[in-house]
Amino acid sequence: MLAILLLVFFVVPVGKLIWLSVQGQTGLTLAHYAEMLQQSRLWKTLNDTFVIVVGSSLISVALGVSVAWLMAYTDIKHKPVLHMVTLLPFILPSYVLTLSWSSFMGSQGLMAQLLHLFSPNVRPWSMYSYGGIVFVMGIHHFPLVYLLTVDVLKKIPRDLEWATRASGAGKWKMFRLVTPPLALPGLASGGLLAFLASLDNFGIPAFLGIPAHISVLSTLIYEEIIGFGPSAFARGAALSVMLGIIAVIGTSLQWSLVRKMKTSDTVAADHSPRYALGKHRNLVTATLWAPLAFITVVPVGSMIAISLKRAYGSPFNLSNMTISNYTYILLENPKVWQSIQNSLVLSVSTVAICLGFGSLLAYVRVRRPSWWTKSAELAVALPYTLPGIVFGLAMILAWMQPIPGWNPGIYGSIRILFIAYVCRFMILQVRAGIAAFAQIDPSMEEAAHIFGAGFRKKWLFVLLPPLLPGLLSGALLVFLTALTELTVSALLWSTGSQTIGVTIFGFEQAGNTLYSTAISSLIVLLIIAGMVLLHFVRKLASRKGVQST
Repeated sequence: MLAILLLVFFVVPVGKLIWLSVQGQTGLTLAHYAEMLQQSRLWKTLNDTFVIVVGSSLISVALGVSVAWLMAYTDIKHKPVLHMVTLLPFILPSYVLTLSWSSFMGSQGLMAQLLHLFSPNVRPWSMYSYGGIVFVMGIHHFPLVYLLTVDVLKKIPRDLEWATRASGAGKWKMFRLVTPPLALPGLASGGLLAFLASLDNFGIPAFLGIPAHISVLSTLIYEEIIGFGPSAFARGAALSVMLGIIAVIGTSLQWSLVRKMKTSDTVAADHSPRYALGKHRNLVTATLWAPLAFITVVPVGSMIAISLKRAYGSPFNLSNMTISNYTYILLENPKVWQSIQNSLVLSVSTVAICLGFGSLLAYVRVRRPSWWTKSAELAVALPYTLPGIVFGLAMILAWMQPIPGWNPGIYGSIRILFIAYVCRFMILQVRAGIAAFAQIDPSMEEAAHIFGAGFRKKWLFVLLPPLLPGLLSGALLVFLTALTELTVSALLWSTGSQTIGVTIFGFEQAGNTLYSTAISSLIVLLIIAGMVLLHFVRKLASRKGVQST
């Protein structure tokens, strides 16, 4: 029964997408691919996609490796706080980060006001350009490179460095011979993950690219689908298969690099600094704080400031400050409140299903490994592996008519969003559950059985206490990701089922920047509250662990 559910919900939608892309009036055909490949717009989009994705990935690698080296090897101050601030650009939804930067660099933003102090004719750099998209996408994904690289750097044995120095090598030669070769798997895996995240990203190119007539593959698929027409779905399916193939190949390469990195998992991470900054410690700390604050805190502050204006073109001063924009979106606009309710209901429901079924699958995967459980994990990972816009189209094709001639009414209702969220984010809970169960010694269960504990007591009093922090971390990640989701929702929403992301996108496309920045500011506060809650959950769990020992 479970195999059938996995097949229907996770595999069949992708199969229908591929089938539609090769289906013609007279049978199987590649005409849709040929039609798309003959269009000059597709080749321009492919070129733009390549430039934007590669450019943003290079920025991500440069920032991620630099911050990772400072955090792993030096005695820089305030490392725990710096770690959280480094993750913030990725934790924020891409469209919120985009709005913060477009607000900051806009004609009414803080940058424009600073530049006008020097010259009234100077204008800030436009975010609605290739450079703007590359920059925002690069800073959004650099935490991915940082996370993978910092762990690898800490696991490089100090003995190798000492041996290299003892053989007569200087500091630079030691670094060149030891650090880059051993850190390469983590660096390459992080860079490839940033590449895949940029390829999948819809929010940044949609907010900044569509107004400037710049398309990438994800936004081109969206424009094809919403443009309707007799072959819109077929053309969108062909484009989706192209994008999906690139993503699957890239994901396979990234997984192979991660497996190579796992061969060194037995090496304990060395958290002690290897380079003392001495009298330069305060300067280096300030030098790292400045860009991290500039790429996240300052733009978000500018976005919040704009959301408090009475009118978009008015100067920012106390007389022009108001909370009327927040009053409007929370109390006076029923569609906004409906979207907030929809997102909350979808997020809570998705967490409930993912927490139950995802944790169960993780338990079976760890305790009873087999080809079947591995296949089940791969099936669950498939919707998350594919770009969101591709999976959204696959869900339309799967649930428009699950069986030819039968329409259950799922497509066009909020239920298709719920199914899509569960399918796409289930793997997040599964991976968190696998990590949690892997840390529990099987002897704990065996001891519980020996002393007569039943199924319920074993879970409530033996397994659940040490598992709870890891499972709740996965649940919170699922909740925040589902709450702020845009890519899948952009294709699947219908009247009455708008989500927060779709509402912000609609306000921004209509030019209502004050309202879009106000909702985005509320999301930032909600995410910060979630991060604080997660911190206290982990801190409480660590205290209980110390007390139990």
